Amino acid sequence: MKVTIVGAGNVGATCADVIAYRGIASEVVLLDIKEGFAEGKALDIMQCASNTGFNTRVVGVTNDYSKTAGSDVVVITSGIPRKPGMTREELIGINAGIVKSVSESVLQYSPNTIIVVVSNPMDTMTYLALKATGLPKNRIIGMGGALDSARFKTYLSLALDKPVNDIKGMVIGGHGDTTMIPLTRLASYNGVPVSQFLTDEALGQVAADTMVGGATLTKLLGTSAWYAPGASVAYLVDSILNDQKKMIPCSVFLEGEYGQDDICIGVPCIIGKNGVEQIVDVELNDGEKELFAKSAAAVRTMNEALSNVL
Repeated sequence: MKVTIVGAGNVGATCADVIAYRGIASEVVLLDIKEGFAEGKALDIMQCASNTGFNTRVVGVTNDYSKTAGSDVVVITSGIPRKPGMTREELIGINAGIVKSVSESVLQYSPNTIIVVVSNPMDTMTYLALKATGLPKNRIIGMGGALDSARFKTYLSLALDKPVNDIKGMVIGGHGDTTMIPLTRLASYNGVPVSQFLTDEALGQVAADTMVGGATLTKLLGTSAWYAPGASVAYLVDSILNDQKKMIPCSVFLEGEYGQDDICIGVPCIIGKNGVEQIVDVELNDGEKELFAKSAAAVRTMNEALSNVL
């Protein structure tokens, strides 16, 4: 199995490292526009192999898409962060141009690939990739919900003082501080609702911490996080390549599900060798439905900035 990661920054390189270390793919291609950058990251990762025991081949290339030929999955992390004085529309316009160009370039050499979008604003960039490429909706997946859910389970683990791998929980909605919806009502500790262990106030705090999870790290680090985002991408890629059929919240194209149409937004999906194999219809209560509708409205507002790109 072959994976291409476009963008060899912190998230892309971490994703490549996790995929290699866990043996998820036999080959990983890191591609970047900066001369020598991807090559250096790939060589550094490869020099871990003899000490950590993996056999994955990691290759770095500078803007040569022919080296990505035959990729089973392509991960797009390319794009720029919002800079001081830059409007949201300007950011979307720049990143949309990048994501559109990258999507078209990888498909020239890997026409049957599944594309995983990481670039921000993620739901809007996922929608763009779908519309720009014309690919079937099962082959375009936005990663955000996998990361948001990992953060949700981490905060639940800390509040419960219990092992994180015994905790189940997911986040749906848009991948943003004000648009994501941590489903505290459905979260569980070894099958028991976490509401039996935590007060409503504590659960509210967990949800609030989850929603600003990315912003909290940016404030602490001075830049966006990369370990958890990179590992979340690798987790998603693993479910695709190894046909694990895990239920993972992802940003996918809806056609009536959850009362929404013509939008990419986070919902629970079964992820396997065909990409999105099923959208799971979770029965939301009235409050959750209202939050989801507001989240979708916010994502649609972001999508309006794509009018000059599509």
